Formats: sequence, structure tokens, C-alpha cells
Amino acid sequence: MGYRQHLVRSLLAIREEGGLPLADGTRLWPEPVLVGRNEAKLTEIAERHGLSDWTTDLSAALSRDDVSIYFDAQVTQRREKAVAAAIEAGKHIYTEKPLAGDLAGALELTRLAAAAGVRTGVVADKLFLPGLRKLKRLIDIGFFGRILSVRGEFGYWVFEGDWQPAQRPSWNYRAEDGGGIVLDMLPHWQYLLENLFGGVRAVHCVATTHIPRRWDESGEPYQATADDAAYAIFELAGGAIAQINSSWAVRVFRDELVEFQVDGTDGSAVAGLRRCRAQHRAATPKSVWDPDQTVAPDSRGVWSEVPDNQEFHNGFRVQWEQFLRHVVENGPFGLDFAAGARGVQLAELGLRSVREGRRIEVPDLGGVR
Repeated sequence: MGYRQHLVRSLLAIREEGGLPLADGTRLWPEPVLVGRNEAKLTEIAERHGLSDWTTDLSAALSRDDVSIYFDAQVTQRREKAVAAAIEAGKHIYTEKPLAGDLAGALELTRLAAAAGVRTGVVADKLFLPGLRKLKRLIDIGFFGRILSVRGEFGYWVFEGDWQPAQRPSWNYRAEDGGGIVLDMLPHWQYLLENLFGGVRAVHCVATTHIPRRWDESGEPYQATADDAAYAIFELAGGAIAQINSSWAVRVFRDELVEFQVDGTDGSAVAGLRRCRAQHRAATPKSVWDPDQTVAPDSRGVWSEVPDNQEFHNGFRVQWEQFLRHVVENGPFGLDFAAGARGVQLAELGLRSVREGRRIEVPDLGGVR
């Protein structure tokens, strides 16, 4: 993700188009300093893209006066310490989610960043998917009337690693390494629900490990200790109910890898990564349950495609551009460490709901905004 989406599809894509246009007519030119643990991989990536600045010494990179932003795409367990070091070095920080492994760590990073006066951001890429941006357009014009419910399906089959290589790293399936789909996906659902439909007021989550035995990158078997599927119900401000299934052990029988159906009093819509289809109340057919009817009516044929009406850039790039403008021009950016902390909070409460088998209310974080 750090290489493909953040470096190639975002920062290098901005460079390929001559830099990021700013309000004063100048252009910002990102100059990445690659940081990693594997010297050979860093060299290969740098040579592939014509970059010359890389290091295996994070402390050295943070000490440089010409480095103004630290971006973190490490595994979750390494993030908190590195981000704290970047704050101490006075760098602005943009990071993948989750911000930390638990709420206490996320709140401490939020406090430290505020005290240091550095600008912060947490990746919220799903908000910038073309399908969800079109869904947001429908919400903004009041298409749905009163929104009643949101139903989401996310996931795909991740191969176990024995007869076909797994598409996800093995640490994702080890709780001791910060893995687990609840910690991975509930922060996504938190910012998505909050920004589209309203804040989460309560959560009831069931999680499980459907595939207990997997094979790592070296072909060695290991025991999966982290959850690979989560089935959650969220109660939202305003009264809507959201149900979202997240699974790495499901075979896809839908149009896209993630889809959300939104139902309201005046209309409904189904949105995914790129597509969004809608049905207004005036175009809603009268469905009748008839078990003797062998051929169902074409229910999809009476939905209308929501047009793009604009060019959609890669979602990761769009958020990068917003954060860069936030740093340089003080442009608006609400997806900061406080927002990231709320995502970690929901994941932590989701795991608590799993352990206790009950609905958990989401307390307000007070001054964390």
C-alpha cells in the first residue's frame, strides 16, 4: 500500500504532472525520502523511479531540516513509536490507519502533536472512492429523505498460502503482531459513517477466525491468532442503523469488493468503489412475495446509474493533495489525529463487544475534536 498507492499513485503522480498547483500560482514539488529496513529493496525502488534519496536510518531522516513531513505506512505495532519520534522532531505527520494499537496510544499521540503545534492527518481513502463520492452527492442534495439504514459488504477470499500465495501479509492474521480485521476495518467504517451518515453512538460486533491455519511468506504454516471476519451493527446519530460485514474469508458474488446500500424514505442507492446506482421512490416497483414465481423480475433493471460528471483521481492522491495544501496553505483538513483516535476507539470498543457479547455505547472523547 505504501509503495503502490502512496508513492507511485500519489506523490510520483503529482510530480509527473508538474507538481501540485497552489493558490498563489506556484507549484509544490514533493521530494520523497524513502525510509525502510531493507537496503536492497530501497535501492531497487529508488532506481526504478529515478529517486536518489533513501535511508535505513529513520532518526537520521527525522533530524534533517529539509524534511518537513513524515509519512508512516509501517505495520501497526511499529507506528506509535515512530510517529512520536516525528512529533518530537517537529515534523508534520500523515499516517496510515490505525493511528495506534489502542485508544490510549492514539490519544497520547493526539495530545503530543497538539502540544508541538504540528499538522496531522490519518489516511481515510475510502471517503475518496468515486462510488462513495457520488453517494455523498446524493446525500448532500437530500435524495434519500430520512436515511433509515446502511448495509455494507466488504471482503474477498484471501488464499491460505499453501496451494496459492496469500494476497495479504501474514502479520495481518497474528494478533501479537497487531493483526485482525476489527482493528484494520472498523477505523475505516468509523470515518466513513461519521462523514457520510452521522457519528457512531453504539456498536455490537461479532468477530471470529474462520481460517485458523495459514502459511506465511516463506511457505511455513502458522496459527492464525487474529480475527479474519467481523459482523457489526452500528447505531448512528440521527437514528439510522448500519450493518457492515467485513471478511477475508468470503467469496465475492457482488459487483465490487465493497458495496454499501443506503435506504431512505425517498430513495435508495448502492455504491461501491467506482459505481453508484440509485432508485427514487417514484421509480420503486411494487415487490410481492411469490414463492411460485420461478423467474424473478429484473430488480436491477429499474435502478439508474449515477453519472460521474467529473474526473475522479485516485483516492489516495486526492487526500495527499488535501494534506499537502493543509501543511503549506493551512487549507481545511478534518481527518487529523483526533479523527484517527475516534477510529481506534471504535475498533477497541468493537473488540470489547466481541469479548463481552453485547452492545457497547461509544462515549464522547471530550475535547478530542
